[in-house]
Amino acid sequence: MYDLAWVAVTQSETLPWRRRAARDTGRFLSPAVRNLARELGVDPASLLGRGTGGRVTRADVLASAGGAPGGVRDEVVPFDNVRRRTAIGLVASKRIIPHALEVVAADYGAIETARRAGGLTALPFVARAVIDALREFPRMNATTTDDGLSVVLHRVVHLGIAVDLDFQGLVVPVVHDADGLRLRALGSAIRDVASRARARKLVPDDLAGGTFTITNPGASGTWISFPVINRPQVGILATDGVSKQVVAGADGRIGIAPIGHLCCAFDHRALDGAYAGAFLRRVREIVETRDWVSEL
Repeated sequence: MYDLAWVAVTQSETLPWRRRAARDTGRFLSPAVRNLARELGVDPASLLGRGTGGRVTRADVLASAGGAPGGVRDEVVPFDNVRRRTAIGLVASKRIIPHALEVVAADYGAIETARRAGGLTALPFVARAVIDALREFPRMNATTTDDGLSVVLHRVVHLGIAVDLDFQGLVVPVVHDADGLRLRALGSAIRDVASRARARKLVPDDLAGGTFTITNPGASGTWISFPVINRPQVGILATDGVSKQVVAGADGRIGIAPIGHLCCAFDHRALDGAYAGAFLRRVREIVETRDWVSEL
């Protein structure tokens, strides 16, 4: 058995020495952190420990080395103006708006037949369905007032189209008076604002006045998305990737169909799930049942 008196005396003698050593070097290092410092050629005595009680952490060693093991260096990349503005807008939207999400799966069979015949992508078809559904559900085609206690219902649809700028940020140019455009004209207008956005040729009016937004992450093969609302609008629709899936028809027969998800985020201050869900179901119904070939 240990002599507890000896242990107490020994600890009382050695502990102050340990504290003095820690104070003198200013460093506490675990074996793993010490080995990392040795690997990176970092002098532990040069480090300012930011861990608990002044402990030197792995992050302290990496920060001092300016990178990671093996000579790979970290790089600090400041946000450019587009990314900065995107970040500010998204943070404000998430902070202010109580986001809610509803998702439906839609059969793109009718659209696929028509778009191949017309040389179009699926986006203008979905946009056309959204525009028609907004007529029936006008509280989706709305913006909130500054105090967040009222909504402005818009009688025309100024459709925002989220455009990725080579992974550097997003802009949302607006197709104004989109509800007055037929399918091909709508497709041309969407291509025009998207191409000018990527060429950095938008003017301020191109970004103003949107009443509802569509974003298309499905071009990257996504399955389900939760888009961030473009404040002060109250809703945004994401179109995700379309893939062939096994489905059961109304008669119970099994078949293959091109299925894609339509994901609608809405401002829960302005709308409830029943209204947003009814709007989303109407979009799906138009996507699936309209005679799209006749619109070409």
